[in-house]
Amino acid sequence: MKLLGIGSRIEHPEHGKGVITNVTSRHYWVTFIESGLETIELDSDFTVIEAQEDAVDTISFFDVESSLVEILKKWSDASEVVPIADKWKGGKLILEPGDTALQGKELPIDTFFHKITMVRDRLRVMEQKINSSNLDEQEKFDLQQYITRSYGSLTSFNVLFKLKTQQFVGQKGG
Repeated sequence: MKLLGIGSRIEHPEHGKGVITNVTSRHYWVTFIESGLETIELDSDFTVIEAQEDAVDTISFFDVESSLVEILKKWSDASEVVPIADKWKGGKLILEPGDTALQGKELPIDTFFHKITMVRDRLRVMEQKINSSNLDEQEKFDLQQYITRSYGSLTSFNVLFKLKTQQFVGQKGG
């Protein structure tokens, strides 16, 4: 089906005569003399009065925006907001050495939690890079196993996560 270009004149059985003012991947936007601006399906029943054969970009702004958001999520180092469990908010992590002659260390638990989630995010990026690499399937599988075991090593910190869906998951038994 060849698309009509912007400026094409049509006659629609319901809306009458109009001019196509925009084209998307699914619709013509038509300004009709009687009913004003309407969107109609590309394969609607109408008669072409005069066709404009201009090249038409049928990708809508919404389609472009949606694709861009997905690409950025997949490939950027931007991390999602991961909330700490309410019981830990404002808390502190205290590290005391076994040797009492040495000084301990105290840091806000939120800072520690942020570092843990950054490790998780970097593991995810590494996983994506492995999956999209030119490595053979066995090499990809071997590297994935290291990442899975790394997640497993971090499951002790799951107590800090507010949402169970954001916790670390290691290798399942089986």
